[in-house]
Amino acid sequence: MIHSVRGRVLARRPGEVVIESAGVGYRLGVSAVTLEDMPRDGEALLHSHLVMRDDGIHLYGFSTETERELFLMLIGVQGVGPKVAQAVLSGGPPRELLSAIATGDAARFQAVPGIGKRTAERIIVELRDKVAGAVADEIVIKRASDDPRSLAREALLGLGYTPPEADSMLDGTDGDSPEELIAEALKAAR
Repeated sequence: MIHSVRGRVLARRPGEVVIESAGVGYRLGVSAVTLEDMPRDGEALLHSHLVMRDDGIHLYGFSTETERELFLMLIGVQGVGPKVAQAVLSGGPPRELLSAIATGDAARFQAVPGIGKRTAERIIVELRDKVAGAVADEIVIKRASDDPRSLAREALLGLGYTPPEADSMLDGTDGDSPEELIAEALKAAR
């Protein structure tokens, strides 16, 4: 119904933005990744998806078409509703999430609040073929155990950091081993 919303950003709050378009303020639920992309002032364009339920009509916004497509795939999985899908999308850029699905990285999804082991495995089983077929050329399949940055990220998640916190801590760190990356990330967090 509502494919996209373009307008002036009126408000930015955790989990939502308000965009005024043609005199109407639209409240859109957004992931942490999309929220970071939203300007504080000025105009923005969000791709959107409308969900109608008994408890109301909810509009969700996405900074990229890829993020919206991943959202639609996620809500198609049994046990994953729009709020859980938004939480998954807050865990990192869509490209990384697609790669995690393709490589079977269930731990990445278990770190999301509201997702247990069974739901994480269900996401991977149900979406692996769709992801591999739809974006096979874009995904670099790499085992998490082979990538020092992935191992460092998993360690930070194990220490209790959220996925966005772990990602931001690792941004700008240099190192050849997971230990070096973790040490640098923890120093920068002080």
